[in-house]
Amino acid sequence: MSAQISFTTESPQGPRTVSVAYERRGVGEPLLLLHGIGHHWQAWEPVLDILAAERDVIAVDLPGFGASAALPAGWAYDLSTVVPVLGAFCEAVGVERPHVAGNSLGGLLSLELGRAKLVRSVTALSPAGFWSESERRYAFGTLRAMRAAALSMPVPLIERLSRSAAGRTALTSTIYARPARRSPEAAVAETLALRTATGFRQTLEAGRTVLFSDDVPAVPVTIAWGTRDRLLLRRQGVRAKRTIPAARLVRLPGCGHVPMNDDPALVARVILDGSR
Repeated sequence: MSAQISFTTESPQGPRTVSVAYERRGVGEPLLLLHGIGHHWQAWEPVLDILAAERDVIAVDLPGFGASAALPAGWAYDLSTVVPVLGAFCEAVGVERPHVAGNSLGGLLSLELGRAKLVRSVTALSPAGFWSESERRYAFGTLRAMRAAALSMPVPLIERLSRSAAGRTALTSTIYARPARRSPEAAVAETLALRTATGFRQTLEAGRTVLFSDDVPAVPVTIAWGTRDRLLLRRQGVRAKRTIPAARLVRLPGCGHVPMNDDPALVARVILDGSR
């Protein structure tokens, strides 16, 4: 079920209304899914039905991405703003302390939700924030180049490229290890989501000073990294394990930065195991 909900959350300027789009499927304990920068909830489509067989799955378009509205004017797209918004969203949809799984930016947000004790468990797939400064500059430069390419290409060209495996590789190989597996419709939709993401620039700006350096106590944490991640290199997973010593560190063989499409069965199993 696709839906959109508006709810009120607090800010330094007083209460404000935020509108969030999401997809909800399945039954069982609640599981919140958070995508990466420039993406949308459909990044989780390859694993949604597998997860929904055991969980009440809520896949969110983060504010300023996908079909969700931008944050109110003047609000920063930083952790101290977005994490409370996600907490208020969970209250609005009637969910208390869900499990959470996130990829990239969504993985970082998931860990912050865990630190705030707003969730029952955390599964972070290639989470942001465990980089060296040179690795951060490389990742941000790559993301800016992807955004510039998406903005520069006419829609008919994007659609034409999506029809061939080589074209889908040109569009999405930075984030997928097996881009030819992505459907033409999905490749077009996520390229358009990247070019229309109103929160992209502000999120990157807020991320310049992010370095995850604290433990996540009292919440079970799983960190998983694709062996073919070309955006956030897998050695960052070792740093994440050092930062969160009790975390379970999982290797995703043959997977890229957004692993859900590369090996749906493996990723779904990792998420379900992490939320048990």
